[in-house]
Amino acid sequence: MKQLVIIFSFLLLSSISFSAQSQTKPTFTGAKATLKHYKVLYVLNNGEEKRIGAILRNIKNAMEDPRIKGKLEVELIVFGDGVALYNKNSPYMDKLKDLMSKGVLLAQCENTLKERNIDKSTLYDFISYVPSGNGEIIIRQQQGWAVIHP
Repeated sequence: MKQLVIIFSFLLLSSISFSAQSQTKPTFTGAKATLKHYKVLYVLNNGEEKRIGAILRNIKNAMEDPRIKGKLEVELIVFGDGVALYNKNSPYMDKLKDLMSKGVLLAQCENTLKERNIDKSTLYDFISYVPSGNGEIIIRQQQGWAVIHP
């Protein structure tokens, strides 16, 4: 009987101790940026203003994250309906030039232009071109780039 009381007391104290420990939550500070360099490819294949605004904000926010600021290589690949971003009539020229001035690569899929009969002269003259958006994603991912499609 005495052993049963001792075991029961031990279990009771253990559960109280465990309960107290589980109530103390460690402070979460997010992932630690331990590498010297990070690479990210943002993917845009949607021409909705809301989606375009979101991807431009996402890029800006990532570049300003104090953990990776100055360590980040960024490319924005655009294809499909996303071509609206690079259209000379779009309201995004200043934001795109600002991103470019910070080293962001701005790329457009040439397949989209061919399929939609879009002339390069209708797009901003400061963007770059790749043969296919999907090819760019495949290559960059295999090169170790993070791929984000917000």
